[in-house]
Amino acid sequence: MRCPNCNSLDTQVKDSRPAEDSAVIRRRRVCVTCNFRFTTFERVQLRELTVIKRNGRRVPFDRDKLVRSLSISLRKRPVDPERVETMVSAIVRELESGGEAEISSETIGEIVMEHLRGLDDVAYVRFASVYRNFREAKDFEAVLGELHADDDGRPVVVRK
Repeated sequence: MRCPNCNSLDTQVKDSRPAEDSAVIRRRRVCVTCNFRFTTFERVQLRELTVIKRNGRRVPFDRDKLVRSLSISLRKRPVDPERVETMVSAIVRELESGGEAEISSETIGEIVMEHLRGLDDVAYVRFASVYRNFREAKDFEAVLGELHADDDGRPVVVRK
């Protein structure tokens, strides 16, 4: 593992322990060259995933990009970071176990929205507004109506 401080390849593992319900190995490392300490995480990857963007471009799936977009939606929300990490792991597992090596960005967006809906309503609306490219207030009203319909079991008419 390359040292993030001095780029030396000579590092040692000082401590390893399971994290995230044993789905990840957390390793504390130290650089032999500069004595810098850092942490790495090791995860199982079932397959290489490729995302098919709306414009047809294909890019490798990036877990960190998913985490960044979720953190934007969850900014200043009372959600435990551990729950977010568990949700991200569940989303990635769902994508990897789906059987397809290529996944459309729309499919990923819908899966993320499904998970966010159960985690935090405000984050769900924030994510939906970007993912579905809201242009008017009525777009927000429609999503809020969906949330209310789920709560009550019946659709709610949003009045202007």
